[in-house]
Amino acid sequence: MFAQRIMWIVWPAFMVAGVLEVLVFAMVDPQDLHWFGHPLAMSRQGVYTIGFFVFWAITMVSSGLTTLLSFSPFEVNRCPLPTNDRPDGCPKQGSC
Repeated sequence: MFAQRIMWIVWPAFMVAGVLEVLVFAMVDPQDLHWFGHPLAMSRQGVYTIGFFVFWAITMVSSGLTTLLSFSPFEVNRCPLPTNDRPDGCPKQGSC
């Protein structure tokens, strides 16, 4: 189930990052970009690559938050440790 949730986050983010890459760089020339008043010292391909990974990271955060908000109360409050491995004083001594 964990791998499936990771794919729910990564794959849509990858697709949206590709679309954002096309939309942004269809209107922006990477050679015209400046960072703190100085032109970027990178090739166009380097800017495209960095841009894609930045878009991918931002959309993964968005997808991750959506997945986190889709958890049921049982999934959020479930104790990950088996009953006999829980430390003394754990409030969840019974089965979770």
